[in-house]
Amino acid sequence: MISRRLTLGLLAFVVAKPLKANTRPTVVVHRSPSCGCCGAWANYLRRGGFPVTIIAEDDLAPVKLRAGVPERLQSCHTAFIDGYVVEGHVPIEAIEKMLLSKPPILGIAVPDMPGGSPGMEVLGAKPDPFKVMSFAKGGNQEVFLDYPSGFSLPR
Repeated sequence: MISRRLTLGLLAFVVAKPLKANTRPTVVVHRSPSCGCCGAWANYLRRGGFPVTIIAEDDLAPVKLRAGVPERLQSCHTAFIDGYVVEGHVPIEAIEKMLLSKPPILGIAVPDMPGGSPGMEVLGAKPDPFKVMSFAKGGNQEVFLDYPSGFSLPR
């Protein structure tokens, strides 16, 4: 039989001990202050539970160069998360895959700005197909995830 004192002690322990939250790493996004789709992508990440810090940059070329983003994979914003680079309108699914598998790459990218990709949604418009590419030191680039039918936000 559990005594009143033991019950109160257990209750105090459970209430006093904070539950460990399932936290996501912070995403630091470098973007042009005038780019609306970059802000939309950052908000998409926030809705997905990522803390996001925005750094406004008048010239993103030096950021992309330091990050090692190949010219053909560049897009409108460059983000950093947990030691990786995320270039462009990358879906959370691809970011999660990268963070879980921890591949030996510099990062992932969605080149250009495909319609329908996160932050580039247009109500009523059919999303464009696109690929999330990985890139590594030495220039190796591979398809990381393929979206042949485009991307749609989960309902």
